[in-house]
Amino acid sequence: MKRYLHQLILKDLNKKMVFITGPRQVGKTYFAKQIMTEFPNSVYLNFDDIDHAKIIQKRTWPINTDLLIFDEIYKMKKWKIFLKGTFDTKTENQKILVTGSARLETFRQGGESLAGRYFHYRLNPLSVKELSAGLPPDEALVRLNKLGGFPEPQLSNNENEANRWRQQYYSDLIREDILEFSKIQEIRAIKILAELLRKRAGSPISHFSLSLDLQISPHTVSKYIAILESLYIIFSIRPFHKNIARSILKEPKIYFYDTGLVLGDEGKRLENTAAVSLLKHAQYLNDSCGKNISLHYLRTKDGKEIDFLLAEENEFKQAVEVKLSDSGISRHLKYFKNKFPDIPMVQLVQNLRQAREEDGISVVSAAAWLAQLSA
Repeated sequence: MKRYLHQLILKDLNKKMVFITGPRQVGKTYFAKQIMTEFPNSVYLNFDDIDHAKIIQKRTWPINTDLLIFDEIYKMKKWKIFLKGTFDTKTENQKILVTGSARLETFRQGGESLAGRYFHYRLNPLSVKELSAGLPPDEALVRLNKLGGFPEPQLSNNENEANRWRQQYYSDLIREDILEFSKIQEIRAIKILAELLRKRAGSPISHFSLSLDLQISPHTVSKYIAILESLYIIFSIRPFHKNIARSILKEPKIYFYDTGLVLGDEGKRLENTAAVSLLKHAQYLNDSCGKNISLHYLRTKDGKEIDFLLAEENEFKQAVEVKLSDSGISRHLKYFKNKFPDIPMVQLVQNLRQAREEDGISVVSAAAWLAQLSA
């Protein structure tokens, strides 16, 4: 199966370097090797391999190489200077693809500038849109809720195999990657925090409340959540407000890139799958078209809330409510429709008997609607 970014990356490689970041085991290396098949003289070099590292450091790849793929290159000292020099002195027809996990994304943002020399794409887990190429959307959604969107557990289509994969994946992340961001004595607290968040996915998160549970300061909770976000374990969405500073001060909601990590009922897992799908949609439009699309939720002081809101250039564009079963239109959605009559509002229902429109609100199949997103 070709990933959703395949053609875009082929096109952009003709102009600049391309960086692909994303969670571990989301398929970056496999995807890069798919791209290799489009070039007759491609070379894949992983800095974790001693022999590959020597080739990279001495720049001794074949002179006729038309595609150079650097994996885990951020582990090399002064890797940005190396890439800058390699790009600036490459032959006219040579392309450069750089892949890496969350740490590449973090290190990309500081130090020696590569400005103007690369395009950046974020590779996300499989979605209803991608899986619908080979499965009916309804079946794709059920599988995502149960197995998550990472390729290995998803393609196994076996819950036991998915759980085994997840246990190993989670252990490796804690053991290897968290040490890059924190001290060894902090790992236990971060693991406990991650477990607490698994039960609170989709709910507004109070750093103060979590600090009491963990017996650490709210500042430390914020730091640990930032680490989990940097590792692509979780992502947060904030309440929408035109005053961005006010939005940042309010409680975020936390979701997991891997829906399989969510501890909760079917409704909670469905909401998490929708969150990942909407994030992927927004990031795709940002990375491929330069659109400033952001994902939020909407909440009033008296507790009226909509699950998701899509904004463009900080302007409210669409509201999305998610339900497992069709039990009538959300009263909160009706409230906000009255407040914002010109904004499209949709209620996604997984177990929908019949699509309909009521009071200007569309009630549609969750699977069918998610399948028509951009990615």
